[in-house]
Amino acid sequence: MILCADIGGSFIDFAAVRPGGKLEHRTAVPTPVNDLTAFVDALVELCRPWPDLPLHIAIAGVENPKTGIVHAANIPCLKHASLGEFLQAKANRRVLVANDADCFALAEARFGVAKGHQNVFGIILGTGIGGGHILSGKIVTGLGGITGEWGHSPTVLPPPFMNCEPDHSNIVPLFKCGCGQAGCLDTIAGARALERLHLWAGGDVSDSRSILTAWEGGDLQAERTMAVYLSYVSAALAHVVNITGCTIIPVGGGLGNSKSLIAAIDRAVREKILYPTEAPLLIQATLGTEAGLLGAACLADV
Repeated sequence: MILCADIGGSFIDFAAVRPGGKLEHRTAVPTPVNDLTAFVDALVELCRPWPDLPLHIAIAGVENPKTGIVHAANIPCLKHASLGEFLQAKANRRVLVANDADCFALAEARFGVAKGHQNVFGIILGTGIGGGHILSGKIVTGLGGITGEWGHSPTVLPPPFMNCEPDHSNIVPLFKCGCGQAGCLDTIAGARALERLHLWAGGDVSDSRSILTAWEGGDLQAERTMAVYLSYVSAALAHVVNITGCTIIPVGGGLGNSKSLIAAIDRAVREKILYPTEAPLLIQATLGTEAGLLGAACLADV
């Protein structure tokens, strides 16, 4: 049995995971985001009933494989902390740490909709967007511990204009991204970003669920917004498919609850990739909120 924690900016989701993916003793506590001592104490206390079991962590951030320092934008107390090493000493047990999107993708490859696929790229369409790449059941870990971040690096770029004045009313703005850059896909593709994109496209203040509902109902303004959204998101994912050769893309996150949205992105992606396929590539994930915990449970194998 392995103790697992899925740590976000609001809550620590905790459970003991048995072989085969059975979750027991699941509980959640608030994440102490501004106090490292309180953060570590919360995890130590959760683990106390099982003194001899390892702790595996899925976290909304990235661990630098050289330093062990975790960069998690929503958990500022970890800014200069080598979390795994620190926790290992405080909790007196082995500790493994991985990105939550990587754990999501790993879980779907091991237990979920992508089981049986050797090359999996899992994506999160939530408040922001993220991803993880799995090859032969193992997380692909890249430069600085970063892989699968298809939502970052400038993507939403204005077209080059040569001998004419650009019509700025039709150019998506270069919104600032939380990673420090401007024009990242994350700035228009997550749930909050979709709401901002809808305003730019001429829509009213609406939440992402309302925008999707209006789009599914044939609302013209929502269709205008979603045309822009689908164009950029599908282009980025087409690059992902062409580069990684993944055979399935499990989709999680709040926006991933929309089967219509997944189907529309999938159609647009398959129109853009080099290898034509009739079979869907984007498939709704099946593990829900258990994915982070289940993926964390598999970290010792990767």
